[in-house]
Amino acid sequence: MPNDCTLWPEEPTPEHLKDCNKCGLDKHGTRMVWGEGNSQAPIYILLDNPGAREDRENKPFVCGTRQTLQKVANEVGLTVDDLYVTYVLKRRPKKAYDKEKTREICMNHFAQQLELNKPLFIFCLGNVAVQSFFQNHEVDVKSLRGNWHDVQGYETTVAYHPLAVRRRPNLWPLFLEDWKFLAERYFQTKPS
Repeated sequence: MPNDCTLWPEEPTPEHLKDCNKCGLDKHGTRMVWGEGNSQAPIYILLDNPGAREDRENKPFVCGTRQTLQKVANEVGLTVDDLYVTYVLKRRPKKAYDKEKTREICMNHFAQQLELNKPLFIFCLGNVAVQSFFQNHEVDVKSLRGNWHDVQGYETTVAYHPLAVRRRPNLWPLFLEDWKFLAERYFQTKPS
């Protein structure tokens, strides 16, 4: 990987959804971030929500989450063409909100993305993504990692959130192991 990470292209939010107010996060004053990378990619990475930096418009940068994602993707041989990063919440929350209700509403956007693009694999990073996609508030990354799960008809696996890995470097070997697990399955299915 080059020393300087590159920006992955952001997919514009569909015009008819830019002003979506169903979940109430529009009142937090943050913009919608639909996703980044290749929206036609075979691997969809689901994170909890955009960070402060993704929320700013027209400010080119690569935040710590992206640096960690790009570093690990490079280490296992995946490229931006293989990956698409999107979120449970398409807006960054800035204050208290009804988490369960909001996540349930916002997951409809993710369902639309899946229906439109039909990726081969879903990779949930962090407990919020796992619990939202698995539709089960009892599950967690620790108990599910290292296995494939059929969730809503998609081959799904999980790993810790990149920010958790940055804050706790002892998680890096597990994070790398989970990415290798994903990459191995992907390369087995990828046409030559």
